[in-house]
Order: sequence, then structure tokens, then C-alpha cells
Amino acid sequence: MATTTNAAAKRVVLAVLEDLFGPSRRTFALRFWDGTIEGPNASFEPRFTLVLRRPGALRRMLLPPTDLALGEAYLRDDFDIEGNLEEATKLVDFISTRLRSPTLLARLVRGLRKLPSDDLSKNDSTRFPNRSLRGRVHSRRRDATAVRSHYDVGNEFYGLWLDRRMVYSFAYFDTGEEDIYAAQEAKLDYICRKLRLKSGESLLDIGCGWGSLLLYAAERYGVEATGITLSEPQATLARTRIAGLTDRCHIEVQDYRDLPQGGIFD
Repeated sequence: MATTTNAAAKRVVLAVLEDLFGPSRRTFALRFWDGTIEGPNASFEPRFTLVLRRPGALRRMLLPPTDLALGEAYLRDDFDIEGNLEEATKLVDFISTRLRSPTLLARLVRGLRKLPSDDLSKNDSTRFPNRSLRGRVHSRRRDATAVRSHYDVGNEFYGLWLDRRMVYSFAYFDTGEEDIYAAQEAKLDYICRKLRLKSGESLLDIGCGWGSLLLYAAERYGVEATGITLSEPQATLARTRIAGLTDRCHIEVQDYRDLPQGGIFD
């Protein structure tokens, strides 16, 4: 990218951030893709440094303005945080609140669209891990490829860092004093209570993972539980875990669109 384009992109980035945080609210430093650094207002000591890896990074972080876009930009190594990560995460709520203003959002979108939309190599599969996916979005074949490429790396891998129930989603810390095991169990119970499960009802869990919700619902709420997943290794372990409840739990490797016609679940 030419120097003049670099300079123009930097001006856009600074203008967007000034709109987002106000002329004197930014408390972090910026390191641009060429190594130059732009500090915050002189009255602030930088709490952390936002590292933008490439000119289009901020666009992909904030457009569309969702947590998913921000997370995917981080996974692609579009940006990084150096310094106080806790201070950086506090800004997420602030940004979310600011983006509720339609006027501000429209102005930010206009600015972000002046940045490159994708200046990564088309063949960079390490930064775009899903480039191997082909075909119509949410087709059976594409969904199966996506799920299996993620979960078929092995149950042992996930067992290294998940809780003992192997629940792969947010835990529920009611007081903040719970350990991960209690918090995951609290989450499972919260789901069951929200569903108002009753003994004898039938529960279908699409994307059942390693069977944690099925097992909990069958044991604690007495339901007939059916789980489906597209990952054979997941299903194998889940079947082992429900071995004592096969009269009430059932697991299939199946796409939800292939469920038997006429099947009814509570």
C-alpha cells in the first residue's frame, strides 16, 4: 500500500475512533500496521495499546457492529491488545452503548467503508480458517464440513480445558464465587427451568455436543432426551456417558433436517 494511502487510512481510523470515543475520551494508544504509534489525549497515560495489523482491521472489527465481527477479527489476527487486557474489555460495553445512537452509527459506517474491506491474501487459509468451506451457506454438506473440522480434532483435546461435564458454552456464575463446575451445572439447570421441563416430556437437543444437557435433563427432570450432532467422536463419547440412561437418552449422528417426518418434541 502506498504511503499516501497509508496516511489516508490512518486519518480515517483516527476520525472513526474520535467519533466513537469523543475528542478526549480515548485512553489507549494505537500502533498502526507500519509500526507508528498514536497516543491518547495528553492528559491520559495509555492503559493499553490497540495494535492494528492492517489498514482494513478497524473496518472488520466494527462492521457490522457485533460481538461476532469483533471476535472474528481477533481470530484473523486483524488486531491485538498489548498491556492491560481487563481495561480493554471494559470498552466493549461502552462501545455497545455508543452504537445504539442511529446518527453516530451511520456516521461511523460511512467512515469505516472508506477503509479496505479485505487486504489479506486470498490464499491465506491460516487467517481465514473457514476458506475451505464450499457450497451454499447452511447446506447439509457445508454444515457437516464446518462441524467436523472443528470437533473431530478429538475428545481428548477438549477434555484438557473444558469442565468435567464438557459443556462447550458460557457458564452461569450467579454470585461470582462459583468454580467452573458449579457454574456449568447452574447453567444447565437454568436452561431446564427456562424450558419448564417436566417428567415424561420429550426434549430434542440439536447440536448436543458431548451430551451434557441431555444427561442433566434426564437425570434431574426425568425427560425423554434425544440429541443429534454431526460429529462422530462427540456422539461416541456422549453415548458412553449416557450408558446408564439409554431408556431415556438417545444420540444420533444426524443433520436436524433429516429428523423423521412427524416427530414431535415438547
